Amino acid sequence: MDTKHIHITDYQYNLPDERIAKFPLARRDHSKLLVYRHGELTDDVFCQLPHYLPQGALMVFNNTRVIQARMHFRKETGALIEVFLMEPAQPADYEQMFQTTGRCSWLCMVGNLKKWKEGPLRRDFDVKGRHLTLTATIDRDRAAQTSGGTNYWVDFGWDNAQVSFAEILETVGELPIPPYLNRATEESDKTTYQTVYSKIKGSVAAPTAGLHFTDDVLAALDAHGIVRDEVTLHVGAGTFKPVKSEEIESHSMHTEYIVVHRHTFERLLAHGCRAIAVGTTSVRTLESLYYMGVKLLLRPGAAEADLHVGQWEPYDLPHNADGLVMAGDEPVSPRRAIQAILDYLDRDGLEALHSSTQIIIAPGYAYKMVQMLVTNFHQPQSTLLLLVSAFLGGDWRRVYDYALAHDFRFLSYGDSSLLIP
Repeated sequence: MDTKHIHITDYQYNLPDERIAKFPLARRDHSKLLVYRHGELTDDVFCQLPHYLPQGALMVFNNTRVIQARMHFRKETGALIEVFLMEPAQPADYEQMFQTTGRCSWLCMVGNLKKWKEGPLRRDFDVKGRHLTLTATIDRDRAAQTSGGTNYWVDFGWDNAQVSFAEILETVGELPIPPYLNRATEESDKTTYQTVYSKIKGSVAAPTAGLHFTDDVLAALDAHGIVRDEVTLHVGAGTFKPVKSEEIESHSMHTEYIVVHRHTFERLLAHGCRAIAVGTTSVRTLESLYYMGVKLLLRPGAAEADLHVGQWEPYDLPHNADGLVMAGDEPVSPRRAIQAILDYLDRDGLEALHSSTQIIIAPGYAYKMVQMLVTNFHQPQSTLLLLVSAFLGGDWRRVYDYALAHDFRFLSYGDSSLLIP
């Protein structure tokens, strides 16, 4: 299949607005669960998920945490300016960013930009009883064209060095729920739009497949012998970007930043480099790791910056009939690729891999690492639907027809599915 020339209109289906879940269920783990097992379709309740999984399997979760990335400033004229944090610029490291005091810089989308002609924006508020003035200054010469549109360099400064940027966001930031919910963020979203295992701040959208898990379900997975591990992929706003080009070759994927620790690579090797992925973000992380390992095998001296996976790299490399990349005359197995990353970590004395990916997974892609997938139901003509189609060998429409016919709820706050090709 010529993946680049896929027509996105082939991935259209009718999604009535009333089928989009505007709010989650009161009990996360009581959402419906569609089970696709070797072509057979059934449905159940999400809390029964552990019973469908093989004992001893490795299950990988994305532990990213959604930040309150949307901030509003009002000018003296009364104009409201929205500043949407997209990617840390200075410092560029997420962890350092949230601990920084006094000043920092982000790449941001700006709403009502035409009203922000010059000068800083100001906002006064109290943080834990301490008064603070926050300023935002735009550098129009440092605009960056990205897959999500144009991001502007915005410098933030505040006059209380005892307050971190994380505390500022917790006080005045707004959680950016998906635009297709067509409603304002509510206080309840601060809890319901986070997974119960979220830890690492950085996403502007939730890894929504994980929203169904509760402490009870996690305990049931443990009791069932499932080995749980976590990766971090910070989800960008580009995840909601529709494919507008006729062929997907012209669609630009957004860059997402990932962190994977040594113990995860060791567990992948112990499980034959096969995993159950919770959500498409975990899929993109796991499948990108294979290609990062390939890069290290092809370029043994590669640095961290060289490991970024470009959108079309997985398709442009030479593959054998099983979809494995050829390194000379030898195919690169997933085990060999993951071992190459471990060797790289040993070489540089690192405990974790920090990298990024723009991978697009669409029909024609051969999965290397993911054996089963837990995921929600995605928008028509989206890259996430392409990913699901690739995983099911093109059988996505039968799954979605079943979900529509059996009253499943769709998108971020909707129901879930377990896909076993």
